[in-house]
Amino acid sequence: MLSLRLFLLFARNALIREMMFPANFLIQVVTRLFWFFARLSLFGLIYREVTQIQEWTREGYFAFMATGMLINSIVEAFFMPNCAAFCEDIRTGKLDFALTKPIDTQFLVSLQRVNPAMMIQLGLAFALLVQSLISIGKPISLVQASGYVFFIGVAVAFFYSMMIITACTSIWFGRNQGLYDFWFYITIFAQYPRSIYSGSDPARLEAGEALQFAFSWIVPILLVVTIPAETIVGAVTEPRFIAVAVIMTLTGLFVSRRVFQWSLNHYRGASS
Repeated sequence: MLSLRLFLLFARNALIREMMFPANFLIQVVTRLFWFFARLSLFGLIYREVTQIQEWTREGYFAFMATGMLINSIVEAFFMPNCAAFCEDIRTGKLDFALTKPIDTQFLVSLQRVNPAMMIQLGLAFALLVQSLISIGKPISLVQASGYVFFIGVAVAFFYSMMIITACTSIWFGRNQGLYDFWFYITIFAQYPRSIYSGSDPARLEAGEALQFAFSWIVPILLVVTIPAETIVGAVTEPRFIAVAVIMTLTGLFVSRRVFQWSLNHYRGASS
């Protein structure tokens, strides 16, 4: 209960801070709206020329797009600003204040900041998902809905573990300016379903298979986004892919926790 009350307090303070600079908040909202409708228009034009890409129809792909946006919105709203601030706090020595608080340090540095502007993208993504599912016309069972929510949580946890590990490198580097670049390039691959990287063109097949293997079996970025989308549209997902996504996420959370604690042991503080 204490953790929940603290999180709600963090969210309230974040909203107050944003409202102190309404012009900045408005710019963020407009930027998100432009990005959303630009992607929607782009793939709307593509699907005017083809009926489907691999096994993904227009409505199915838009459900996938909405799923990716939901995951991205949650991560960017709650974890991205905190991981970026964590890097800066290490450099300036402000992390000392977090270490003295009577609460788990990782919880504090992971959730004390919230980006309210991302709630706009979250709402747009949910609306797109609902509209896509209505267009598909298939009834959604309770098992599908529950599985979808579960796999969304798996994806968010997976990306969080990657971000916190990356942020911890600031302990040794002093400044980590690559966090946003890292997130940008990672999400590029996650914007498309796993099957998109397969094809019949021999010149591109080898590169596509290499990307598919690397981002499915080594770092399962493709799986954690594709699996919830397949679940909600009723597509069949191979059990081995589900097992890999869940196991790698649990492993990532365990490793990120260990890396975080190990990094704090090597943090010297502002006085050093």
